[in-house]
Amino acid sequence: MKKLTYFLLFCLFPCCLQAQEKFALGADISGTTALEARGEKLYDKSGNISENTAIMKQCGLNAVRLRVWVNPRDGFSDAQDVLEMAKRAKYYDMDVMIDFHYSDWWADPGKQTIPGIWQYLSYGEMKDKLGEYTKSVLQLLKDHQIEVKWIQIGNETTHGFLWPMGKAEDNMEHYAGLTEAGYEAAKSVYPNALCIVHLDGGCDSKRYDFIFDGLKRYGAHWDMIGMSVYPYWDMEAKLTKSEDETLAKVMENIQHLYKKYGSESMIVETGVDVRKPLEGKKFLEKLIKASKTQTDGHCHGIFYWAPELEDGAYWLGAFKNHRPTEIMDAFKEAQ
Repeated sequence: MKKLTYFLLFCLFPCCLQAQEKFALGADISGTTALEARGEKLYDKSGNISENTAIMKQCGLNAVRLRVWVNPRDGFSDAQDVLEMAKRAKYYDMDVMIDFHYSDWWADPGKQTIPGIWQYLSYGEMKDKLGEYTKSVLQLLKDHQIEVKWIQIGNETTHGFLWPMGKAEDNMEHYAGLTEAGYEAAKSVYPNALCIVHLDGGCDSKRYDFIFDGLKRYGAHWDMIGMSVYPYWDMEAKLTKSEDETLAKVMENIQHLYKKYGSESMIVETGVDVRKPLEGKKFLEKLIKASKTQTDGHCHGIFYWAPELEDGAYWLGAFKNHRPTEIMDAFKEAQ
């Protein structure tokens, strides 16, 4: 009877069933293998030594985000390292997001450095190389039966990427062309994956209009818009005056982006002050709830960035004494 009911619903109301797709509750745990190589141990809520992906699953997460660097100096977050982490995610039945930085190291709004071995390429050669590289990383994953649900074409590309060639303020056309090369390459390997363009400052609609107007003008494609949402950094940059203002403006921006571009959104990075875990948990609870109830279904998930880090190394993590704080309870309670 249940199968018959499902069949009838699918035939009559397929869009209703699509709308019931699970909300992504995830974390970027790309630094896990580097942490392990240093001999650091993590513990689950019960105090047992455990592996980071397993801890995330225990905390109620259903997805992981993994960055990719082209030729990192220490070898971590290269294609083989990402494959190792993706295998762990598959074991725990967690969805996978791949985050291409298109750099040998950190790429963010303040730096988007061309990989060393790509630095002397022309624009046409750069598009070809970016496409070949994107395909090779994703094909490696596919050859090992890894399903990839989301693919970021660049990381926090608020000012473009592969500078100076793809600097958005100076050459939007090149940034759009390079983005399109990544999009086409990703779709050639995983045609059903959602390709994401990711910016920081999710509360600031102006920066989103600038980038997506430009991408649209020059014919680049994307499937979803990714946001970074960090109340601390928003207040530091004087974009907002409080956590609640950040929250309100992010929800408004998600609605704005859907109305203007027809684009769905996802919060692909967030973090709160691990030194104040109860306050942090409360904000994360509000962020999850608002994303589900105040966006008309146009926000599809939230990813915490590097929760395993502690205040000594990075105080927007979510661990203390190498184990999850109350902050991570917000995910379990959101299931």
